[in-house]
Amino acid sequence: MVTIAEKWLGERCIMIYENLLSMVLKDWSYFDSEPGPSIKREALATLGKLQPDVVLSIQGVRRCGKSTFLTQIMKELELPSERCFFINFEDPRLSDSLSPPLLDALIQYADSTVGADSPRYFFLDEIQSVKEWEKWLRVKLDRPKQDFFIITGSNTSLLNSELATVLTGRHIPIEISPFSLKEYLVLKPKNNLQGYLQEGGFPKPLQIEESPRLLRQYFTDIIERDVMRNVTTRSSITLTQVTKAIFESTGSELSARTLTKKIDTTVDAMLSFLEALSQAYLILPCLYFTYSERKRLVRNTKWYPIDCGMRHSVITSGSSDIGKSFETIAYHALRRKHQEVFYWRETGEVDFVIIEGTTPRPIQVSWDGIKDRHNKALAEFAEKHPRSADPLIITKDNFLELF
Repeated sequence: MVTIAEKWLGERCIMIYENLLSMVLKDWSYFDSEPGPSIKREALATLGKLQPDVVLSIQGVRRCGKSTFLTQIMKELELPSERCFFINFEDPRLSDSLSPPLLDALIQYADSTVGADSPRYFFLDEIQSVKEWEKWLRVKLDRPKQDFFIITGSNTSLLNSELATVLTGRHIPIEISPFSLKEYLVLKPKNNLQGYLQEGGFPKPLQIEESPRLLRQYFTDIIERDVMRNVTTRSSITLTQVTKAIFESTGSELSARTLTKKIDTTVDAMLSFLEALSQAYLILPCLYFTYSERKRLVRNTKWYPIDCGMRHSVITSGSSDIGKSFETIAYHALRRKHQEVFYWRETGEVDFVIIEGTTPRPIQVSWDGIKDRHNKALAEFAEKHPRSADPLIITKDNFLELF
Protein backbone atom coordinates (compact mmCIF):
# COMPACT_ATOMS: atom_id res chain seq x y z
CA MET A 1 0.00 0.00 0.00
CA VAL A 2 1.35 3.42 -0.96
CA THR A 3 1.55 5.83 1.97
CA ILE A 4 0.63 9.50 1.75
CA ALA A 5 4.31 10.41 2.12
CA GLU A 6 5.34 8.09 -0.72
CA LYS A 7 2.58 9.45 -2.93
CA TRP A 8 3.69 13.02 -2.17
CA LEU A 9 7.33 12.15 -2.97
CA GLY A 10 6.25 10.52 -6.23
CA GLU A 11 4.23 13.55 -7.26
CA ARG A 12 7.11 15.81 -6.26
CA CYS A 13 9.53 13.82 -8.44
CA ILE A 14 7.16 14.02 -11.39
CA MET A 15 6.89 17.80 -10.92
CA ILE A 16 10.70 18.15 -10.87
CA TYR A 17 11.02 15.94 -13.93
CA GLU A 18 8.36 17.90 -15.79
CA ASN A 19 10.15 21.20 -15.11
CA LEU A 20 13.39 19.66 -16.34
CA LEU A 21 11.68 18.11 -19.35
CA SER A 22 10.07 21.37 -20.41
CA MET A 23 13.54 22.93 -20.73
CA VAL A 24 15.17 19.93 -22.40
CA LEU A 25 12.32 19.35 -24.85
CA LYS A 26 12.34 22.99 -25.87
CA ASP A 27 16.08 22.91 -26.54
CA TRP A 28 15.91 19.68 -28.55
CA SER A 29 12.85 20.71 -30.54
CA TYR A 30 13.44 21.02 -34.26
CA PHE A 31 10.03 22.50 -34.95
CA ASP A 32 10.10 26.12 -33.75
CA SER A 33 12.45 26.99 -36.59
CA GLU A 34 13.44 25.35 -39.85
CA PRO A 35 16.45 23.05 -39.25
CA GLY A 36 19.65 23.46 -41.23
CA PRO A 37 20.09 21.76 -44.60
CA SER A 38 20.05 17.97 -44.49
CA ILE A 39 20.31 15.22 -47.07
CA LYS A 40 17.18 13.12 -47.46
CA ARG A 41 18.21 9.64 -46.40
CA GLU A 42 17.61 6.64 -48.63
CA ALA A 43 16.36 4.69 -45.61
CA LEU A 44 13.15 6.75 -45.70
CA ALA A 45 12.07 4.52 -48.57
CA THR A 46 11.73 1.63 -46.08
CA LEU A 47 9.51 3.63 -43.73
CA GLY A 48 6.00 2.26 -43.30
CA LYS A 49 2.98 3.39 -41.33
CA LEU A 50 3.50 3.90 -37.59
CA GLN A 51 1.60 1.60 -35.25
CA PRO A 52 0.80 2.35 -31.58
CA ASP A 53 1.64 -1.20 -30.47
CA VAL A 54 4.89 -1.50 -32.49
CA VAL A 55 8.01 0.55 -31.80
CA LEU A 56 10.10 1.86 -34.68
CA SER A 57 13.77 1.25 -33.83
CA ILE A 58 16.41 3.40 -35.58
CA GLN A 59 19.86 1.88 -35.14
CA GLY A 60 23.33 2.85 -36.28
CA VAL A 61 26.78 4.07 -35.37
CA ARG A 62 27.12 7.21 -33.28
CA ARG A 63 27.08 10.49 -35.27
CA CYS A 64 25.79 8.94 -38.50
CA GLY A 65 22.69 11.15 -38.57
CA LYS A 66 20.05 9.28 -36.56
CA SER A 67 18.73 12.42 -34.86
CA THR A 68 18.37 14.21 -38.20
CA PHE A 69 16.66 11.12 -39.58
CA LEU A 70 14.03 11.46 -36.84
CA THR A 71 13.14 14.93 -38.09
CA GLN A 72 12.94 13.55 -41.63
CA ILE A 73 10.49 10.89 -40.43
CA MET A 74 8.31 13.64 -38.96
CA LYS A 75 8.26 15.51 -42.27
CA GLU A 76 7.87 12.40 -44.42
CA LEU A 77 4.80 11.28 -42.45
CA GLU A 78 3.53 14.87 -42.09
CA LEU A 79 3.19 14.56 -38.33
CA PRO A 80 1.84 17.63 -36.48
CA SER A 81 4.83 19.21 -34.74
CA GLU A 82 2.85 20.21 -31.64
CA ARG A 83 2.23 16.51 -30.95
CA CYS A 84 5.83 15.41 -31.45
CA PHE A 85 8.09 15.12 -28.43
CA PHE A 86 11.79 14.77 -29.22
CA ILE A 87 14.31 14.10 -26.45
CA ASN A 88 17.95 13.01 -26.46
CA PHE A 89 18.75 11.03 -23.31
CA GLU A 90 22.45 11.85 -23.57
CA ASP A 91 21.68 15.46 -22.63
CA PRO A 92 23.87 16.04 -19.53
CA ARG A 93 20.98 17.69 -17.69
CA LEU A 94 19.24 14.31 -17.62
CA SER A 95 22.22 12.32 -16.34
CA ASP A 96 20.84 12.02 -12.78
CA SER A 97 17.32 11.15 -13.91
CA LEU A 98 17.74 8.28 -16.37
CA SER A 99 15.12 5.87 -15.03
CA PRO A 100 11.47 4.94 -15.74
CA PRO A 101 10.02 7.87 -13.70
CA LEU A 102 11.59 10.22 -16.25
CA LEU A 103 9.72 8.40 -19.01
CA ASP A 104 6.51 8.58 -16.98
CA ALA A 105 7.06 12.30 -16.58
CA LEU A 106 7.44 12.63 -20.35
CA ILE A 107 4.01 11.04 -20.86
CA GLN A 108 2.47 13.27 -18.19
CA TYR A 109 4.06 16.32 -19.76
CA ALA A 110 2.42 15.39 -23.06
CA ASP A 111 -0.90 14.92 -21.24
CA SER A 112 -0.67 18.39 -19.75
CA THR A 113 0.34 20.14 -22.98
CA VAL A 114 -1.66 18.45 -25.76
CA GLY A 115 -3.97 16.06 -23.94
CA ALA A 116 -4.20 12.28 -24.02
CA ASP A 117 -7.07 11.79 -26.44
CA SER A 118 -5.22 12.51 -29.70
CA PRO A 119 -2.15 10.87 -31.23
CA ARG A 120 1.23 11.79 -29.69
CA TYR A 121 4.61 10.87 -31.15
CA PHE A 122 7.57 10.25 -28.87
CA PHE A 123 11.03 10.35 -30.45
CA LEU A 124 13.37 8.84 -27.86
CA ASP A 125 16.96 9.38 -28.98
CA GLU A 126 19.76 7.18 -27.52
CA ILE A 127 17.24 5.42 -25.29
CA GLN A 128 19.80 2.86 -24.13
CA SER A 129 20.94 5.49 -21.60
CA VAL A 130 17.72 4.97 -19.59
CA LYS A 131 17.62 2.13 -17.07
CA GLU A 132 14.99 -0.55 -17.75
CA TRP A 133 13.64 1.38 -20.72
CA GLU A 134 12.66 -1.84 -22.50
CA LYS A 135 10.36 -3.01 -19.67
CA TRP A 136 8.72 0.40 -19.47
CA LEU A 137 8.16 0.43 -23.21
CA ARG A 138 6.70 -3.09 -23.17
CA VAL A 139 4.01 -1.95 -20.73
CA LYS A 140 3.12 0.96 -23.02
CA LEU A 141 2.90 -1.31 -26.06
CA ASP A 142 0.78 -3.87 -24.20
CA ARG A 143 -1.73 -1.14 -23.40
CA PRO A 144 -1.72 0.87 -26.65
CA LYS A 145 -3.45 4.23 -26.65
CA GLN A 146 -2.78 6.96 -29.18
CA ASP A 147 0.96 7.02 -28.45
CA PHE A 148 3.59 6.17 -31.04
CA PHE A 149 7.21 5.46 -30.10
CA ILE A 150 10.28 5.91 -32.29
CA ILE A 151 13.57 5.10 -30.58
CA THR A 152 17.23 5.28 -31.55
CA GLY A 153 20.38 3.63 -30.23
CA SER A 154 24.07 3.36 -31.02
CA ASN A 155 24.65 -0.20 -29.90
CA THR A 156 23.10 -3.36 -31.33
CA SER A 157 23.45 -5.29 -28.06
CA LEU A 158 21.47 -2.67 -26.14
CA LEU A 159 18.70 -2.60 -28.73
CA ASN A 160 18.55 -5.95 -30.49
CA SER A 161 18.91 -8.17 -27.42
CA GLU A 162 16.42 -6.25 -25.29
CA LEU A 163 13.99 -5.82 -28.15
CA ALA A 164 14.27 -9.49 -29.07
CA THR A 165 13.61 -10.73 -25.54
CA VAL A 166 11.25 -8.16 -24.03
CA LEU A 167 9.63 -6.75 -27.17
CA THR A 168 9.37 -9.91 -29.28
CA GLY A 169 7.48 -9.10 -32.47
CA ARG A 170 6.85 -5.56 -31.28
CA HIS A 171 9.55 -3.63 -33.11
CA ILE A 172 10.53 -2.74 -36.66
CA PRO A 173 14.23 -1.93 -37.11
CA ILE A 174 15.70 0.54 -39.58
CA GLU A 175 19.47 0.77 -39.78
CA ILE A 176 21.15 4.10 -40.53
CA SER A 177 24.78 4.32 -41.62
CA PRO A 178 27.05 7.14 -42.81
CA PHE A 179 26.10 8.59 -46.20
CA SER A 180 26.08 6.32 -49.24
CA LEU A 181 27.86 7.52 -52.38
CA LYS A 182 24.61 8.92 -53.81
CA GLU A 183 23.86 10.80 -50.59
CA TYR A 184 27.45 12.07 -50.48
CA LEU A 185 27.16 13.41 -54.03
CA VAL A 186 23.97 15.28 -53.15
CA LEU A 187 25.94 17.12 -50.48
CA LYS A 188 29.06 17.47 -52.64
CA PRO A 189 27.91 17.37 -56.29
CA LYS A 190 31.31 18.48 -57.60
CA ASN A 191 33.10 15.55 -56.01
CA ASN A 192 33.40 11.97 -57.24
CA LEU A 193 33.88 8.36 -56.18
CA GLN A 194 37.52 8.89 -55.20
CA GLY A 195 36.55 11.84 -53.02
CA TYR A 196 34.03 9.62 -51.26
CA LEU A 197 36.64 6.90 -50.71
CA GLN A 198 38.86 9.44 -48.96
CA GLU A 199 36.30 11.50 -47.04
CA GLY A 200 33.72 8.89 -46.11
CA GLY A 201 30.11 9.57 -45.25
CA PHE A 202 29.82 10.94 -41.70
CA PRO A 203 27.62 14.04 -42.18
CA LYS A 204 29.24 16.70 -39.98
CA PRO A 205 32.91 16.08 -40.92
CA LEU A 206 31.97 16.55 -44.59
CA GLN A 207 30.96 20.12 -43.82
CA ILE A 208 34.10 21.32 -42.01
CA GLU A 209 37.78 21.74 -42.82
CA GLU A 210 39.06 19.81 -39.79
CA SER A 211 37.38 16.61 -40.93
CA PRO A 212 40.14 14.08 -39.96
CA ARG A 213 40.41 15.59 -36.49
CA LEU A 214 36.66 15.30 -35.90
CA LEU A 215 36.60 11.74 -37.25
CA ARG A 216 39.37 10.78 -34.84
CA GLN A 217 37.26 12.22 -32.03
CA TYR A 218 34.27 10.18 -33.21
CA PHE A 219 36.50 7.09 -33.19
CA THR A 220 37.51 7.77 -29.58
CA ASP A 221 33.94 8.56 -28.49
CA ILE A 222 32.57 5.33 -29.95
CA ILE A 223 35.19 3.24 -28.17
CA GLU A 224 34.80 5.00 -24.83
CA ARG A 225 31.01 5.40 -24.83
CA ASP A 226 29.67 2.45 -26.82
CA VAL A 227 32.33 -0.26 -26.71
CA MET A 228 33.85 -0.12 -23.24
CA ARG A 229 30.49 -0.55 -21.54
CA ASN A 230 30.38 -4.10 -22.96
CA VAL A 231 33.90 -5.32 -22.10
CA THR A 232 35.78 -5.87 -18.86
CA THR A 233 38.90 -3.88 -19.74
CA ARG A 234 39.23 -0.51 -18.02
CA SER A 235 41.58 0.95 -20.62
CA SER A 236 40.61 2.07 -24.11
CA ILE A 237 44.20 1.64 -25.33
CA THR A 238 43.86 -2.07 -26.11
CA LEU A 239 40.53 -1.54 -27.87
CA THR A 240 42.08 1.23 -29.95
CA GLN A 241 44.99 -1.02 -30.92
CA VAL A 242 42.64 -3.85 -31.89
CA THR A 243 40.46 -1.58 -34.02
CA LYS A 244 43.43 -0.02 -35.79
CA ALA A 245 44.84 -3.48 -36.53
CA ILE A 246 41.50 -4.47 -38.10
CA PHE A 247 41.31 -1.20 -40.05
CA GLU A 248 44.78 -1.86 -41.45
CA SER A 249 43.76 -5.39 -42.46
CA THR A 250 40.44 -4.37 -44.02
CA GLY A 251 38.94 -7.16 -46.12
CA SER A 252 41.38 -9.79 -44.89
CA GLU A 253 40.39 -12.94 -43.04
CA LEU A 254 41.16 -12.57 -39.35
CA SER A 255 40.76 -14.77 -36.31
CA ALA A 256 40.88 -13.82 -32.64
CA ARG A 257 44.03 -15.94 -32.32
CA THR A 258 45.72 -14.09 -35.20
CA LEU A 259 44.94 -10.74 -33.59
CA THR A 260 46.39 -11.85 -30.24
CA LYS A 261 49.75 -12.17 -32.01
CA LYS A 262 49.54 -8.43 -32.73
CA ILE A 263 47.86 -7.35 -29.49
CA ASP A 264 48.95 -8.81 -26.16
CA THR A 265 45.74 -10.29 -24.78
CA THR A 266 43.92 -13.62 -24.51
CA VAL A 267 41.78 -15.23 -27.20
CA ASP A 268 38.67 -15.01 -24.99
CA ALA A 269 39.28 -11.32 -24.35
CA MET A 270 39.82 -10.72 -28.06
CA LEU A 271 36.53 -12.43 -28.89
CA SER A 272 34.73 -10.14 -26.45
CA PHE A 273 36.48 -7.10 -27.99
CA LEU A 274 35.40 -8.08 -31.51
CA GLU A 275 31.81 -8.59 -30.41
CA ALA A 276 31.68 -5.24 -28.60
CA LEU A 277 33.29 -3.38 -31.53
CA SER A 278 30.80 -4.83 -33.98
CA GLN A 279 27.87 -4.15 -31.66
CA ALA A 280 28.91 -0.48 -31.64
CA TYR A 281 29.04 -0.58 -35.48
CA LEU A 282 32.71 0.43 -35.50
CA ILE A 283 33.56 -2.71 -37.46
CA LEU A 284 31.20 -5.03 -39.31
CA PRO A 285 31.66 -8.75 -40.04
CA CYS A 286 31.58 -10.64 -43.31
CA LEU A 287 31.18 -14.37 -42.61
CA TYR A 288 32.19 -17.32 -44.75
CA PHE A 289 29.51 -18.54 -47.15
CA THR A 290 28.39 -22.10 -46.55
CA TYR A 291 25.09 -23.82 -45.84
CA SER A 292 26.69 -25.58 -42.88
CA GLU A 293 26.63 -23.56 -39.67
CA ARG A 294 29.33 -25.80 -38.21
CA LYS A 295 31.68 -25.12 -41.13
CA ARG A 296 30.98 -21.40 -40.95
CA LEU A 297 31.94 -21.26 -37.28
CA VAL A 298 35.40 -22.73 -37.91
CA ARG A 299 36.23 -20.31 -40.72
CA ASN A 300 37.73 -16.88 -40.17
CA THR A 301 35.77 -13.65 -40.53
CA LYS A 302 36.53 -10.71 -42.79
CA TRP A 303 36.05 -7.33 -41.10
CA TYR A 304 35.23 -3.94 -42.61
CA PRO A 305 35.34 -0.48 -40.98
CA ILE A 306 32.12 1.48 -40.67
CA ASP A 307 33.51 4.30 -42.82
CA CYS A 308 36.48 4.87 -45.13
CA GLY A 309 36.96 8.45 -43.96
CA MET A 310 37.24 7.34 -40.34
CA ARG A 311 39.63 4.57 -41.35
CA HIS A 312 41.91 7.04 -43.17
CA SER A 313 41.84 9.39 -40.19
CA VAL A 314 43.20 6.84 -37.71
CA ILE A 315 45.70 4.80 -39.75
CA THR A 316 48.52 5.61 -42.16
CA SER A 317 47.77 4.26 -45.63
CA GLY A 318 49.47 4.52 -49.00
CA SER A 319 48.21 5.04 -52.52
CA SER A 320 47.79 1.27 -53.03
CA ASP A 321 45.09 1.36 -50.35
CA ILE A 322 42.37 2.36 -52.83
CA GLY A 323 41.47 -1.29 -53.41
CA LYS A 324 40.64 -1.85 -49.72
CA SER A 325 38.60 1.35 -49.57
CA PHE A 326 36.66 0.41 -52.71
CA GLU A 327 35.96 -3.07 -51.36
CA THR A 328 34.72 -1.47 -48.13
CA ILE A 329 32.14 0.76 -49.81
CA ALA A 330 31.02 -2.17 -51.98
CA TYR A 331 30.47 -4.21 -48.81
CA HIS A 332 28.38 -1.43 -47.25
CA ALA A 333 26.35 -0.91 -50.43
CA LEU A 334 25.57 -4.64 -50.60
CA ARG A 335 24.75 -4.78 -46.90
CA ARG A 336 22.28 -1.87 -47.19
CA LYS A 337 20.55 -3.70 -50.02
CA HIS A 338 20.72 -7.31 -48.88
CA GLN A 339 21.45 -7.12 -45.12
CA GLU A 340 23.62 -10.26 -45.08
CA VAL A 341 26.89 -10.35 -47.04
CA PHE A 342 29.30 -13.29 -47.10
CA TYR A 343 32.66 -14.16 -48.69
CA TRP A 344 33.93 -17.46 -50.10
CA ARG A 345 37.40 -18.93 -50.42
CA GLU A 346 38.85 -22.26 -51.46
CA THR A 347 41.83 -22.12 -53.82
CA GLY A 348 40.69 -18.68 -54.98
CA GLU A 349 38.58 -16.04 -53.25
CA VAL A 350 35.18 -14.62 -54.14
CA ASP A 351 35.01 -11.21 -52.48
CA PHE A 352 31.31 -11.36 -51.60
CA VAL A 353 28.30 -13.64 -51.83
CA ILE A 354 24.71 -12.48 -51.43
CA ILE A 355 21.53 -14.55 -51.28
CA GLU A 356 18.76 -13.63 -53.71
CA GLY A 357 15.72 -15.61 -52.61
CA THR A 358 17.42 -18.95 -52.05
CA THR A 359 20.07 -18.53 -54.74
CA PRO A 360 23.65 -17.43 -53.99
CA ARG A 361 25.24 -14.83 -56.26
CA PRO A 362 29.05 -14.47 -56.27
CA ILE A 363 30.50 -10.96 -56.52
CA GLN A 364 34.00 -9.77 -57.36
CA VAL A 365 35.16 -6.23 -56.62
CA SER A 366 37.98 -4.58 -58.55
CA TRP A 367 38.79 -0.90 -58.85
CA ASP A 368 40.27 -1.16 -62.35
CA GLY A 369 38.57 -4.20 -63.85
CA ILE A 370 38.36 -7.96 -63.56
CA LYS A 371 41.58 -9.99 -63.34
CA ASP A 372 42.37 -13.58 -64.22
CA ARG A 373 42.38 -14.57 -60.53
CA HIS A 374 38.83 -13.25 -60.20
CA ASN A 375 37.61 -15.43 -63.08
CA LYS A 376 39.35 -18.53 -61.74
CA ALA A 377 37.73 -18.05 -58.32
CA LEU A 378 34.31 -17.54 -59.91
CA ALA A 379 34.72 -20.72 -61.96
CA GLU A 380 35.67 -22.62 -58.80
CA PHE A 381 32.63 -21.23 -56.97
CA ALA A 382 30.32 -22.23 -59.84
CA GLU A 383 31.74 -25.75 -59.72
CA LYS A 384 31.06 -26.00 -55.98
CA HIS A 385 27.65 -24.27 -56.26
CA PRO A 386 26.26 -25.16 -59.71
CA ARG A 387 22.87 -23.57 -58.97
CA SER A 388 24.34 -20.15 -58.19
CA ALA A 389 23.28 -17.04 -60.12
CA ASP A 390 25.49 -15.34 -62.67
CA PRO A 391 28.38 -13.45 -61.07
CA LEU A 392 28.34 -9.70 -60.52
CA ILE A 393 31.47 -7.64 -61.18
CA ILE A 394 31.74 -4.29 -59.37
CA THR A 395 34.22 -1.72 -60.72
CA LYS A 396 34.72 2.02 -60.43
CA ASP A 397 32.90 2.41 -63.76
CA ASN A 398 29.64 0.72 -62.78
CA PHE A 399 29.47 1.29 -59.00
CA LEU A 400 27.17 4.32 -59.12
CA GLU A 401 24.94 2.59 -61.67
CA LEU A 402 24.60 -0.48 -59.45
CA PHE A 403 24.03 1.36 -56.19
